[in-house]
Amino acid sequence: MEFERISKFFGAHRVLVDLDLQVQPGEKVTLIGPSGSGKTTVLRLAMTLEKPTGGDIRIFGESILFDSAGKPLSTSQEARIRRRCGMVFQQFNLFPHLTVLQNLVLAPTTVLRQSKEQAENTALEYLRMVGLEGKVHAYPAQLSGGQQQRIAIARALILKPEILLLDEITSALDPELAGEVLDVVRGVAHETKVTLLIVTHEMRFAREVSDRIAVFDAGRIIEQGSPDKIFSYPECDRTRAFLQSVLNH
Repeated sequence: MEFERISKFFGAHRVLVDLDLQVQPGEKVTLIGPSGSGKTTVLRLAMTLEKPTGGDIRIFGESILFDSAGKPLSTSQEARIRRRCGMVFQQFNLFPHLTVLQNLVLAPTTVLRQSKEQAENTALEYLRMVGLEGKVHAYPAQLSGGQQQRIAIARALILKPEILLLDEITSALDPELAGEVLDVVRGVAHETKVTLLIVTHEMRFAREVSDRIAVFDAGRIIEQGSPDKIFSYPECDRTRAFLQSVLNH
């Protein structure tokens, strides 16, 4: 995944400034920095939920914005490329009127055209992966927030994305439930080849799962490097101030 000179404005407010970022296949990259620094916008651009004001974004060398003639992609072209990515949001976004199993099989049967039996068998595999195989017939309202978020992770993974985007997935959870969710992501990071692009304020988690950390401030990456470099030997005063603030909170 490549972000090349990406800028993004919301009205007169500039959220991203000439952003250059590359994520290699299988790499686990975490974006950290103060709220409002542009991190979530990066993920939303990658999923085509927002359009950049300028620049280009490529997934496995293919632009998600323009065709070979430089014209904007059609909706179907965009959807084809976007299917290589999955995203888990801050809010769980499960369908409240569907059971856990129904939530998981909906996309495979409609997007991938799988049979109901095949989709259900796959769903059970992913429910075991997130430790919730016993909740097949439960409705979202019967689950804790942590359980709902683990279901949301399984729902994203069931489409077998090559890139998984995680946006502050524990921000709505208390620490105990957040720990359950982060354990699932640790498993995904260590046991699969999926590329991860993560936005989080959980610094210990970021240090454990990341190959590389990029520090954002005011719409720019001010420094990036290995977790050890960023947490132990940061170069920028702004990085040191941010880490001191969040680690001592």
